Amino acid sequence: MNQLSFSTESTSNTRVIASSGVFQIELLEHVGQGDYPTLIEISKHLKSQYGEKAVLTKTTIQKYFNKPGSLPFIVRYRGNIIGYIIGVPLEELSHEPWARLDENFGKENTLYTYAFLIMAQYKNNGYAKMLKRVYLSWAKKRLSIRYITGHVILGVSSRFSGEIKIVNRVDNWQDTGKTFEYYRRDLNPNKSQLQKNNPPIAEKV
Repeated sequence: MNQLSFSTESTSNTRVIASSGVFQIELLEHVGQGDYPTLIEISKHLKSQYGEKAVLTKTTIQKYFNKPGSLPFIVRYRGNIIGYIIGVPLEELSHEPWARLDENFGKENTLYTYAFLIMAQYKNNGYAKMLKRVYLSWAKKRLSIRYITGHVILGVSSRFSGEIKIVNRVDNWQDTGKTFEYYRRDLNPNKSQLQKNNPPIAEKV
């Protein structure tokens, strides 16, 4: 069994991908320990909706953000981190039964959106949309990646644009008491015969 080794570097290695005035999006090529406390503190905003497991730890940052194959971005406002999004290879979630049941598990063609967050006071400024647009654009650049998946609260996926399919629904996701949808986005729908914008299923599965 592979042991998780922790980086001792304190400074993050990032690359600015998009910027507008005091706002910028950076590709996280490596997360330094100096940014761990900020990322962990921001992630606590996810707890009420996504449960305790959504709160980052030093272990999950090292495991997912600094993992080859992951696609993490952070958002800064006036130099401060105010949000992030991260996609991880589906196979990295082999400990989750739902991941192993995905029809694409083992094909190495899927990124799972592990977390997507903009702090509440910075919402409604278009920052989240810009971050998601960058994330999807960079995912498409990876020739091996065909799909993006994720869990969202019931009904949220109906507002997504693009080729979306609801794979299933899960009641009481992560002990939150809420029903979540597991969706799959096709990044190259021209290669498939799926119905465009497949709406959320009417019945629970």
